[in-house]
Amino acid sequence: MELTINGSTFQVDVEPDTPLLWVVRDTLGKTGTKYGCGVAQCGACTVLIDGQATRSCVTTVDSVVGTAITTIEAIEQDPEGRKVVEAWVASQVPQCGYCQSGQVMAATALLKQTPQPSEDDIAGAMVNLCRCGTYNAISAAVRQAAQA
Repeated sequence: MELTINGSTFQVDVEPDTPLLWVVRDTLGKTGTKYGCGVAQCGACTVLIDGQATRSCVTTVDSVVGTAITTIEAIEQDPEGRKVVEAWVASQVPQCGYCQSGQVMAATALLKQTPQPSEDDIAGAMVNLCRCGTYNAISAAVRQAAQA
């Protein structure tokens, strides 16, 4: 199967129903995308598929052939992604950091779709779990990125 990830084309020889997360991490070695729950609830595995935040742990690799997949490794190449990362750093959002790649991906997708999000937009889009409870800092960073 041919996948386009972070602007590069990769040939992968995996079963069609293999979760995209395992192809990204184990086959291609891009370990910034994390495994959290495996049932699309926590969001640690979030990647962008054609700009949409997508849980890669339940997305089969055959379903994303022909799409543009973006992982955290390339998010700063996207203008919105760069603003999000800069806001994350400036706001010192991460504590343990485990969920943060998925949080950044979700925030980037939100700002690509809604450049000036309301508080309700932010609350509706930023549903990834954070065990450290950095939700206030996450919201502040999203607002900061939207103003950049």
